Amino acid sequence: MTDELLVLRCRLGERDALTELIRRWHTPVWRYLARMLDIGRADDVSQEVWLEVIRGLPRLKDPARFTPWLFTIARRAVTNRLRQEYGQAAAPADEPIAEDATDAYVDRAELIAGLSGLPAAEREILVLFYLEDLPLTDCAEICGIPVGTVKSRLNRARRMLRDTLLRKGFQP
Repeated sequence: MTDELLVLRCRLGERDALTELIRRWHTPVWRYLARMLDIGRADDVSQEVWLEVIRGLPRLKDPARFTPWLFTIARRAVTNRLRQEYGQAAAPADEPIAEDATDAYVDRAELIAGLSGLPAAEREILVLFYLEDLPLTDCAEICGIPVGTVKSRLNRARRMLRDTLLRKGFQP
């Protein structure tokens, strides 16, 4: 069953459709949040995202565009959380991204550490494009930028990540 059909069924009030939609997308959204924030904050922000999704499903204009809409909500939640924490000066701006328990390989740990050192805009594009496997057009829609800007950020982010990993002694 497609996401579009599940969204339509959710609009009709079918709880099973909502359960299936959340089951499909909870882990990808949580991973995105964990990579943009950290594991501890990802749990809280994930709940906020799903509440907003439930409230917003009736207003979703094109159910076929559910994925970019969902990640746009997640992106906005990350931005709001960071803005809130910045205002409270609760978290340092360069806080590293925490790894999950399955990240046992050194290369993966180096990659994650390298990602955490990137500026948020470049890190976000890498996470959406490579780790969430979203197409360029969806990345552009989620971030509210043209596809050309996504391409240039991807190029810059790859270069910055490569330079960071080489400085840390990582060999390609």
